[in-house]
Amino acid sequence: MPKKKQTGKDLALERKSGWEQLKGKDKEINAYSKEYISFISGVKTEREAVSYIKERLKGKRGIYSIENRKKAIAVCRKGNLPLSEGLRIIVAHLDSPRLDLKVNPLYEDTDLVMLKTHYYGGIKKYQWLARPLALHGVVIKKDGGLIHIEIGEDEKDPCFTIEDLLPHLAGKAQYNKNLKDAFQGEKLNIIFGSIPDLKAKDGKVKKNILQLLHKKFGIIEEDFVSADLEVVPAGPAREIGIDCSLIGAYGHDDRICAWAALKAIMDAKDLPLTTIALLVDKEEIGSEGNTGAKSRFIEEVLWEISERFKEDSIPTKALYRSKAISGDVNGAFDPEYPDVHEKTNAAKLGYGVCITKFTGSRGKSGASEASAEYMGWIRAILNRRKVPWQTGELGKVDEGGGGTVAKYLAEYGMDIVDIGPALLSMHAPFELASKVDAYATYLAYLAFMEEK
Repeated sequence: MPKKKQTGKDLALERKSGWEQLKGKDKEINAYSKEYISFISGVKTEREAVSYIKERLKGKRGIYSIENRKKAIAVCRKGNLPLSEGLRIIVAHLDSPRLDLKVNPLYEDTDLVMLKTHYYGGIKKYQWLARPLALHGVVIKKDGGLIHIEIGEDEKDPCFTIEDLLPHLAGKAQYNKNLKDAFQGEKLNIIFGSIPDLKAKDGKVKKNILQLLHKKFGIIEEDFVSADLEVVPAGPAREIGIDCSLIGAYGHDDRICAWAALKAIMDAKDLPLTTIALLVDKEEIGSEGNTGAKSRFIEEVLWEISERFKEDSIPTKALYRSKAISGDVNGAFDPEYPDVHEKTNAAKLGYGVCITKFTGSRGKSGASEASAEYMGWIRAILNRRKVPWQTGELGKVDEGGGGTVAKYLAEYGMDIVDIGPALLSMHAPFELASKVDAYATYLAYLAFMEEK
């Protein structure tokens, strides 16, 4: 048969809304979103994410998890081909920008007991003031016992906050300063209590707070030294818009991709290659440490599954033959701040999952860049499966930029590209994602895992 003649319309790149491309799939999109909203509302830290994933995988035959210090986890499924043929890997991160308590956080000033914090990751400090906050984490007590802390999420709980200066007095202290100078990290201190112990001679409020902590949790002040306590926005995720088309939540970056990877590896059928959802920590501070993507965790995972599957496989050789997705978000075009974007290459909310060919900033510094061949392979898969997708860059060339974990896995020689939804208000305590983009991310990861 003669080939169909290509028209001018066929030759031009024309992107359609994800809602248009997935017309008739509203039921599936909303079902996926409902489950994701439950997850993102209940999981506020990397530890909680790992605990949730382990619980979710109980009773799932053929799916294995390998945990790394309760802050990272690899979810694995055996494929039809041996490990020597390579793997399919989706790597995403479980950590999000937040405030961490300092090692010695507790102090009293003007009859208020406060908790000192050190912010974690790239935040706009003013966004954390005068809003309800919750405290999540663990404390290792003097006797070695572990106590889980979660205060501020239940309606019956108290919550916490950071006070802000009233506008009447903010002229010199805030309004007349640059934004970065007006809000200082050392002033991001949590109001923790104000009732004094009337029997104490000094430090009355602090003494009362310490008595309350010991009564409720059995902890003493020194126990803060051996604690991982994170201050996060209080409250659940919410549907946004009169049409309920968006999801507002803390931690979309990057648990929206971690959830999609977990869901896809549980739902995938007939995997050609052994597949791993590698969910790591510390991305927001450079992927450092023994739970981040710079660690040798992926090699340990390969050794363990080689033993489990009774295969002789050298991890570095298997990784070199692998294909991977760095599951991470991009920034959506912001209609209120169009000047920071290059519109032709900016992702749009609601237009499907975003493929980011390269990351880095200003001349692609620190970039991981996918090859033309790999981009072609990915594009063909998504088109075949009719997954709504788009491409994106994080701002104009000299405006900003950013990085992901992609470059750390690329060091093993594997092909890798960033694929995830675009967000508005990225790194804010309440980020915005489109339901259709979240669902398209899941479909993209599923297609990647199942591709022959």
